[in-house]
Order: sequence, then C-alpha cells, then structure tokens
Amino acid sequence: MKKRVLSGMQPSGLLHLGNLFGALDNFKRLQAEHECFYFVADWHALSTNYEDTSRIREYTREVLIDWLAAGLDPERSTLFIQSRVPEHAVLHLLLSMITPVPWLERNPTYKEKQENLEGRDLSTYGFLGYPVLQTADILLYKGNFVPVGVDQLPHLELSREIARRFNQLYKPVFPEPQALLTEIPKVPGTDGRKMSKSYNNTIDLSDPEATLRSKLKTMVTDPARIRRTDKGNPDICPVFTLHKSISARPVIDQVNKECRTAAIGCIDCKKLLADGLVTLLTPTWEKRREFVQKPKLVDEVIDAGTKKAGAVAAKTISEVSEAMRIG
Repeated sequence: MKKRVLSGMQPSGLLHLGNLFGALDNFKRLQAEHECFYFVADWHALSTNYEDTSRIREYTREVLIDWLAAGLDPERSTLFIQSRVPEHAVLHLLLSMITPVPWLERNPTYKEKQENLEGRDLSTYGFLGYPVLQTADILLYKGNFVPVGVDQLPHLELSREIARRFNQLYKPVFPEPQALLTEIPKVPGTDGRKMSKSYNNTIDLSDPEATLRSKLKTMVTDPARIRRTDKGNPDICPVFTLHKSISARPVIDQVNKECRTAAIGCIDCKKLLADGLVTLLTPTWEKRREFVQKPKLVDEVIDAGTKKAGAVAAKTISEVSEAMRIG
C-alpha cells in the first residue's frame, strides 16, 4: 500500500514563486508516489493574524486555485480546507491535554517569531499551542511522511514526541510521522532578500505577464555593477539565482559567461529571465483562468476533498475516543 503524506499551507496571501519551487513542485512529485493529503491551513493563519481575518476566505480559495493550476490533481491528492473538517479541532483539544507546556516553550520559532513579527500581540495560547494543532493535522490522517526542510525538523520531532506520549499513556493509535527531507531552494525576491509576502517582494503565480515583467525590471542585481560596461558577478546576483531555477541551460550558461565580461547588461539579463518565466508559467496561467471562470469546479474539488478527509478523520477520532475511554 502507498504511504500517506500530509502537508498544509497557510492562506496568508497570494502564492508566489517561492511557494512554487519550495513546496508545490514537491507536492506534485509526491502525488505520483504516495497517498497525499494537502490542506489549506486557515485555522493556522489565525495564530499570527487573528486581529485581521478579512481576507482569509479569499486567500484560502486563491491557494486552492493556484494548487490546481500548478498541477495538483484531485484524482491523486485529497485537497481540502482545514476548518471544513472539525475533527482537527477535536484532536487538537485532546492532544493539548497531554502536551507539557515546556515542550511548547522550547519550540525554536516561538520566540523568534515574537521578535520578528513586531507590532503583533502573540502572547496567546493559539500561538504558543500551534504546534499541537500542527500535530493534530498530521496524526488525524496517520501521516507516514511529512515533507519538511531541515529547519522544520524540530517541529516534526515535537509531533513525534506527542504521538509517543499518547501511545504510551493509552494505547498505540498513531504512527510516528517521519520527515521526508526536502531541499528547499532559496528563492530571492525583487529586493534580493528571501521571497516573502511579509517583505512585499514577491512575484505571484497569479501576476499577469505585464506585472511580472514590471516587477523583474526593478529587481536588484550585483550591487558592484553600476555601469553597463562594468563586469558583473553572477554568483552574488539574485537575478542569476532565479535564472538557475527557471531558465534553460543554454541561457544560464550564456548569462553566467557574458555577465562576467560585460557582454550582456542587467536589462537584457532580466528580459531573458522574464521570457523564461513567462514560458514556465503560461500553462499555469491558462489553467488558472479556467478555474476562475468556472468556480463550480473548485467547489467540487473542495467538497470531494472534505468528504474524503472527513471520513478518515472521523475514523481516527473514534479510535482516539476508544483509547482514551471517553465519549
């Protein structure tokens, strides 16, 4: 039997190239080999954005459209919305009863996010306890594998510890989820920093061609290359980093060589990148238009995914209730 993979994505904004190269491309590969459950984590979005929920529903639907447009196949993957399956909240509550607070306080991103997300009051149980909800998301479907980067391993280890604690306290119900290590490429944004919605430096999957080309024109390059005649260093240029993920090998080789000799300027280099990106995203744009124009197709995917996920979740909660002798 195929192993089960579980992963989710918060609807905190429109999806961008970083999401495509860092997660979606991997999601597509995994659905060919495993039984995959992918969900939009709208409840998780509340852990840091509970004060402004005005666009969560909109972004939730946009995420699903981008998933479908990028190639996630509802015939091979179960796609659903977290809040449509209330068993997530039930298991979260039950697991919170057995999870020691020090386990949550040692979460490496707990203090890090509090420091980085200035201006937000994150002194809530929801923020402290989001790893328990994350654990419930995984264990509810008895996920065998969770695709993560190396930096996310501590979060998954906490899920494994909670699963072990439950199994020891009551009876073995949950498999301990294993990491499916994924090499997540660093995708630079238009300002050279990591592409992120919080930095407002993204190239979104839903951007039309004109917007995409406009954004790329403003992208930072080798800071030492001031004039057209200056020789550049592709190794430190964010535009060349994107070339390596997007462009064909002949173009990559051309840019790598001609930038170093000033045979090509930054404007021409960016145009080559834009051409490659348009070629890459055109099939996604075409599929996206279809789903936007036919919203019932998206509704059908959500309904089918909710039904399948809900059946698995209900069975797990029944086993949990029996093990804990409640209900």
